[in-house]
Amino acid sequence: MRIGIAADHGGFGLKEDLRSRLTAAGHDIVDFGANRLEPGDDYPDFVTPLARAVASGKVERGVAVCGSGVGASVCANKVPGVRAALINDHFSARQGVEDDHMNIICLGGRVMGTMVAWDLVETFLAANFSQAERHLRRLSKVAGLEKKAASEVGAKTSAIPA
Repeated sequence: MRIGIAADHGGFGLKEDLRSRLTAAGHDIVDFGANRLEPGDDYPDFVTPLARAVASGKVERGVAVCGSGVGASVCANKVPGVRAALINDHFSARQGVEDDHMNIICLGGRVMGTMVAWDLVETFLAANFSQAERHLRRLSKVAGLEKKAASEVGAKTSAIPA
């Protein structure tokens, strides 16, 4: 499988470990950075290109890592077509793909060990979207929200809440 991976300084060590494991497992990896540990870097600089690659089909799935996984999830979900989630358990890693067609798993490099992260990534990659009618219906509603948001002109889109 062609997999994109990205992390900031908070997830750099975990990203490097996962990249090695994914490569050893035979996956084709596209690394969106960071390429070195840089304490002042920002997760959107790496997660946004990953999310765009997933949304466009350049990679099949993505792995995004920051310190907690929260920022990576928030950022990735700003790209239409991305269904990213912060995952900390096996059920959600599988169910997120089967029911919600999740295409990016987000992990926290400061809150999770490498073996747990690897187990979650393996579960995420092994899962397949069920294509059940109820899930297709729900995803259609989500796609409608994305389309409506994209067409609204003049909407307040401040990155920092007032």
